[in-house]
Amino acid sequence: MRSVRIAIIHEWLVTYAGSERVLEQILSIYPDADLFCVVDFLDNQQRGFISGKKINTTFIQYLPKARSKYRSYLPLMPLAIEQFDLSSYDLVISSSHAVAKGVLTGPDQLHISYVHSPIRYAWNLQHQYLKEAGLNRGMKGWLAKWVLHKIRLWDLRTANGVDSFIANSYFIARRITKVYRRESIVIYPPVDVRAFTQVDNKESFYLAASRLVPYKRIELIVEAFTRMPDRRLVVIGDGPGFDRVKSIAGPNIEILGYQKFEVLKDYMQRAQAFVFAAEEDFGIVPLEAQACGTPVIAYGKGALLETINDLSGSEEPTGVFFQYQTVDSIRDAVERFEKNKEKFIPTACRKNAERFAPEVFRESFARFVNDKYEQFRKALNT
Repeated sequence: MRSVRIAIIHEWLVTYAGSERVLEQILSIYPDADLFCVVDFLDNQQRGFISGKKINTTFIQYLPKARSKYRSYLPLMPLAIEQFDLSSYDLVISSSHAVAKGVLTGPDQLHISYVHSPIRYAWNLQHQYLKEAGLNRGMKGWLAKWVLHKIRLWDLRTANGVDSFIANSYFIARRITKVYRRESIVIYPPVDVRAFTQVDNKESFYLAASRLVPYKRIELIVEAFTRMPDRRLVVIGDGPGFDRVKSIAGPNIEILGYQKFEVLKDYMQRAQAFVFAAEEDFGIVPLEAQACGTPVIAYGKGALLETINDLSGSEEPTGVFFQYQTVDSIRDAVERFEKNKEKFIPTACRKNAERFAPEVFRESFARFVNDKYEQFRKALNT
């Protein structure tokens, strides 16, 4: 596809996280593609995966306090993303969890959208988002609800401009069907399993690691282990909930805050189990734990049902699910894990994680895009 002009659309570049890992692999498949995003505030240490590529941004890049408050400009993002002139491109690939799929394309252009999720805070998480932001009442609340209503209408309309959808999990594929009434195929995001080494000899502590934000439910894990004083928990991560988490932690819980990757990896390799209580659209960190040969105790909802082999239904289990986001449910899962510890083999955990290696993503993604483009060009020429 060297003669094909390709545009890649990404939401915003402010950090190197899950969606950026997908972008990195897409750029490695199509190194000559042009890159577009709403804003670009990546620091110099995180820019390596872009390989010096010029980034086309929108007017939001230059608005007041955009670097720290870019999310506040969400009401303007549909207008901003529509200002990109992509008329000279044959193939448009969007990596979308908010507005990227809303770019304007014509009938002679193929638009393939890799969807991490339809806009969470406008659809299924609207009420949670408004409550956490303090916007569930008053005039500001009504204004926020009106804005989200308009974004939903725009999001639904722009789904018609996408020729083919790729979902990052079957969980998200169902959400795409629910919201857009469109079919999608599933290509799981890449997990850098080679960055982690399997360790067979585990220590006695449990590990939880993530940003300390409400939906990750780290506070719930800490409360559960505080009520199990004979078990040790290590928590790695920082965020707005840090002080609250630290204040409720018992003496058996070690709160380390933010740690560099090498430190996190070391704890992940040595932990007897990784504990995760969020409902995730995909969830990379639990797979990184499995790449270390470490089983996962996780909330049994969302895409984790696709990435963890549960004790109750697998001959080679890589984790234990708990049914509810409650203290008692977590405690019960920990006890089930300990009663069946001999069934969790590090090699099985590693083998499961390798299903999501970057080369698997690249092969599946390139094959799907190439097939769709060939079909599209044939249809144009008939």
